[in-house]
Amino acid sequence: MKFGCTFTEYLQEEREWLMDENCAHIKYDRLKNVLKSCQNFKDSSSDDQHQSCDCQSCPVCDQKFFSELMKEASDIAGYFGSRVQHLLNLHIAKGLQRYVLRLRQCFKDDKEVLSQEGRILIEYISMNAIAMRKILKKYDKVHSSMNGENFKSKMHAEHIELLHSPWLIELGAFYLNTSGLDGCELDGIRGHFSCDFNVTDALMTLTLPDSIKLEYDLTCAICLDFVFNPYALGCGHIFCKSCACSAASVMIFQGLKAATPESKCPICREGGVYSKSVRMLELNLLMKRRCNDYWKERLARERVVALKQSKEYWNLQSMYAVGLPL
Repeated sequence: MKFGCTFTEYLQEEREWLMDENCAHIKYDRLKNVLKSCQNFKDSSSDDQHQSCDCQSCPVCDQKFFSELMKEASDIAGYFGSRVQHLLNLHIAKGLQRYVLRLRQCFKDDKEVLSQEGRILIEYISMNAIAMRKILKKYDKVHSSMNGENFKSKMHAEHIELLHSPWLIELGAFYLNTSGLDGCELDGIRGHFSCDFNVTDALMTLTLPDSIKLEYDLTCAICLDFVFNPYALGCGHIFCKSCACSAASVMIFQGLKAATPESKCPICREGGVYSKSVRMLELNLLMKRRCNDYWKERLARERVVALKQSKEYWNLQSMYAVGLPL
């Protein structure tokens, strides 16, 4: 079966699963028809006209094609992130919310419901990512260009790459946490999530249809160890909280939100990314369960550093309050 038919069938099922009018998706058939119209125009044109369309920019469909695709990708990334956040908040609930969820478990299997929604969201982001990959490949084939491939770089710069979202890593960790296994099959999309913590590195692997295999490195680029108490910055790069705080010149107890707007990501050097940082609770829980001895050791070390920083900070504040020289 061609992907267009597969994607159409998926969209029909998606409406039943998600039941959300705000759910965005790639308009694959419409964009494909735009490219078909362009192809027909080229085939019926003279040699001169053919050359005018067979260049690095196509006046027939570029304006419609890339602006629409960028908006759709942005809407999908935003919708996916908000749904995953809601799902994970239910999974790692505290206080009164946790009590209510525990009470609900007496009447229905919430664990199974959350797991099912996680699978649906993984399928949602995966199918739309495959649709985007195929339509961009078709664009380059029709126009004999690299514009479709270059568009992926623009998506990377805008932080809307669908299969490289920190929320997908969190969702993968959630799936592995609920299954209790090192790897699990994703029923319905013939996919597979796995995570491997060995002596030298830590990798989470997502295998999807259409020969897509993604590896997410869970090593902190600053301390070169497994990420502990991980945070994803606004640019998508993941670090240990203590390492990211050190890079931003803030203390651990202050948190990443205290970083100045000028503070840059240690990897991509983008500024203003600390204010949009997100704590990756599911990934931290996965690390705690799979590498408990390492996790306890890192926790003890971080507490010592945080306590030392806190004492130094408040000593300085006390000296400043009584007017002593600093």
